[in-house]
Amino acid sequence: MNNNMYQVKKVTQPHPISTSVQGSKSITNRALLIAALSEGTSVLQGVLFSDDSRHFMQALIDLGFFVSIDEERKTVTIVGCGGEIPASSGTTMSRDDDVDATIYVGSAGTAARFLTAFLGLSKGRYRVNASEQMKKRPMKELLVALEEMGSKIEYEEEPYHFPFVIGGFECKTSSITIDVEKSSQFLSALLITSVLLPENFMIGVKGEHGMAYVTMTIRMMAQFGVSLEKTISGSYRRRLEGMYRAREYDIEPDVSAACYFYALSPLLNVPVKVSGVHMNCLQGDIKLLKVLDRMGCQIEEEDDGVKLLPPREALLGGSYDLSSFSDQALTLAAIAPFAASKVCIMNVGHIRYQECDRIRAILENLSRMGILALCEDGNIFILPGRPKACTVETYEDHRVAMAFSLVGTVVDGIKILNPSCTRKTFENYFEVLEESVY
Repeated sequence: MNNNMYQVKKVTQPHPISTSVQGSKSITNRALLIAALSEGTSVLQGVLFSDDSRHFMQALIDLGFFVSIDEERKTVTIVGCGGEIPASSGTTMSRDDDVDATIYVGSAGTAARFLTAFLGLSKGRYRVNASEQMKKRPMKELLVALEEMGSKIEYEEEPYHFPFVIGGFECKTSSITIDVEKSSQFLSALLITSVLLPENFMIGVKGEHGMAYVTMTIRMMAQFGVSLEKTISGSYRRRLEGMYRAREYDIEPDVSAACYFYALSPLLNVPVKVSGVHMNCLQGDIKLLKVLDRMGCQIEEEDDGVKLLPPREALLGGSYDLSSFSDQALTLAAIAPFAASKVCIMNVGHIRYQECDRIRAILENLSRMGILALCEDGNIFILPGRPKACTVETYEDHRVAMAFSLVGTVVDGIKILNPSCTRKTFENYFEVLEESVY
C-alpha cells in the first residue's frame, strides 16, 4: 500500500461478508491502566496493538512497571503495584532533571487523559509530553480539576497543554465536578483513578457527552473488583475502600472498527457478520447497529457474532442522535448520501475537538464528492446524492480515512490521502477491507 495515497477499488461482485477485527481500543486502554493500578499480576488477552496502545504500554514501562508484551498472541502481562508508581521509589528508574520519569503519549487521547489523572494523583513528579496533534486537543478541564484536587502542575509551553510536569498530590477537597462536553475521557480518567482518593470522595459531572463510554468504564472497574455508586445528585463515589484485583481479562473485539464493515451491508446490499461482536457488549458504538436497523437493515444475533442484513428496499433517511457514540458520526456521514432522504446526525458538536475537526472533515469531503451537507448547532444535515470521484483529505485522522473508504466500494475513483494514519487504532485496516470485500 502506498503510504501517501490509497485507491479504493469499487466492488464489482458483492458477496456476503464475514470478517473479524482486533481487540477494542477503548477496552484495551482502560484495562492497561486498571491492571497497573491493581495489586498483583494481570494477564490481558485479545489486546489491540496500534500506535495508541503501544504509546500507553511504553509509558507504563517508562514509569517502571513490569509489562510483558506478546503481540503474536495478543497478550500483555502487567504487574500492578496497588496504586504506587515504581519510578517514584527510585529503584527502577533514574531521576532525570528532577523528575521521577518522563513519558510520551503521542497522539493517544485516552493514554493522555488516563495517565495524566494517574500521575496527577500521585506523590512523585513526572514529565508528560505528546505529539503536536495532541498538544492541540482538549485537556484543560481535566487539568483544572486535578489542580483543584491538589495536583501540582508546571506547564512548559502553553498553559493547560502538553508538555507539563505533574504530581506532588496532596488532597485538598472532598469533591470535584468535571465538565465532559469536550471529552468523556476526563470523567473516565477520574473514575478509574478514584481508588487513589480518600473514601467517599465525590466526583460530579457537568454535561452528558459520551456517557456510554463512562458506563463501559464503570462496568470494567467492577470486573476488577471496584464498585461505584451514583448518588441522587448524579455524582459518583466508591462503595467500599480497596484497590483493583489483578485477574486474567479477555478484551472484546473492537466494535468501533467492526462498524465500518457493518456499514457496508446497506452499501453493497449484502449480509455482514463480524465474529465475536454481540449486542450486549461493553462498547457504546454498538448503537450504530440500532441506527442501521432504523434505516431499514435487520439485526440477527447469532452464536458467533451479530449478522446485519441489508434493507429490503431503500436505505432510509431520518434524524439520529449520536451524542453517546460520536466516533460513528463519520461512518454514518459516509453512507448518508446513499439514503433515500435527508440524514441528520444530531448532537455531535464536540467532534470538532477530536483528532481533527471532524465536522469540517465531513463537510469538506462530502463537498469534494458533490454532496450537499451543512452543520447547524452541532447537527449535521446531509442530502442524498450520487458521490463523485475525489481525493479524500484525512487530516491525519484514522477515522476519517476508514469511514470515507466505504464510499469507494461503490463509487469509482475514491482516493484516501495518508492512509497510514489508520495505524493509530487499526494498522491493517485496508488489508482487512480488501480480504473481506473483494
